Amino acid sequence: MQKLVAILLAVFSLGWAMPAAAEVELSFHSYGGSMFDGRYPHTFILMRGSLDKTGAAVNENYGFTAKEVSAAILRGPVEHDIMVEKADYIRKTKRHFTVKLSDAEYYRIRREVAAWRNAPGKYYDLEKRNCIHFVGAMAKIVGLRVSYPQDMLRKPKKWLNHVAGMNPQLRSK
Repeated sequence: MQKLVAILLAVFSLGWAMPAAAEVELSFHSYGGSMFDGRYPHTFILMRGSLDKTGAAVNENYGFTAKEVSAAILRGPVEHDIMVEKADYIRKTKRHFTVKLSDAEYYRIRREVAAWRNAPGKYYDLEKRNCIHFVGAMAKIVGLRVSYPQDMLRKPKKWLNHVAGMNPQLRSK
């Protein structure tokens, strides 16, 4: 009899079980560069999880870069591109910090990525609008404090550590 009561209670309690909360996490990554990979220092964002409202799975990453790497980058603005990284590259990067996104923040980030991608003309500038500025724009959407010290504009790892230091709430997570 006790066994039957236990089973009935277990089945009954399943009806009251709350569904798992959906959430998307936004992570901030850096790559130090490598002569062997032919890649320069870089920073990008990665979003993973599922949306609250629809439960749709999210697994996306975005970084801002020059469309073509050439000496022209050193002379001023060049054509830009949004880069999506492959899993093997992401494994080689450093994740600095992660924050949780609301559905509204997720969609705001997607709109901001589209705005950077679709900007007309030559939009990538090593000093004024590079991957660090792009990631900073995403950080601002989620309420993080951001600044762009001149000596960090080509040092994504150092810059993300700087942003983490400006936002003490990141250390408590």
